[in-house]
Amino acid sequence: SGLQIEPMNRGIGRFMAAQGISWAKNRWPGYTVDGTDLNNKDALNEDTRLRRDHFLRWHGFDVVYADAQHLKGSVKEVRVGDLVGGWNVEKLQVVEIVEAAQMLQQAEQNLAEQEVKLKKHEEKVSQYQREDAGLRFTITCLVAFAVFQAGLLIWIATHR
Repeated sequence: SGLQIEPMNRGIGRFMAAQGISWAKNRWPGYTVDGTDLNNKDALNEDTRLRRDHFLRWHGFDVVYADAQHLKGSVKEVRVGDLVGGWNVEKLQVVEIVEAAQMLQQAEQNLAEQEVKLKKHEEKVSQYQREDAGLRFTITCLVAFAVFQAGLLIWIATHR
């Protein structure tokens, strides 16, 4: 049921449209894109309709409505040479294969470094837990010994 692009709001749709427009402008700038009616389903939600209209207008299409409720929309015909093939380069950039490989290698190296740091921290936590258990045992023994000495002192004092 049509092209679906996920995740939303990442600029992938504009990028794909811009690539298609650039390709068509290079080959057939004098051709005309026929006007067409827009899907009513997209007009039911105001936000969806505004996003769709903004997308189309951004690329040079003229969106018109036959009714005041903005339900019956259409796109007028336009020359291919008049279309705009741009996208938001802050959201989406073309990356060469070598650059992508370097980025992946760097990410993998960072991940390995983070794993080493995490392992060191886990070892420290484990060491502290062992020391904590040892100290608790020592404190318990000292308390028991102190109670025994107090009891012994009381016994000696009462049996003289």
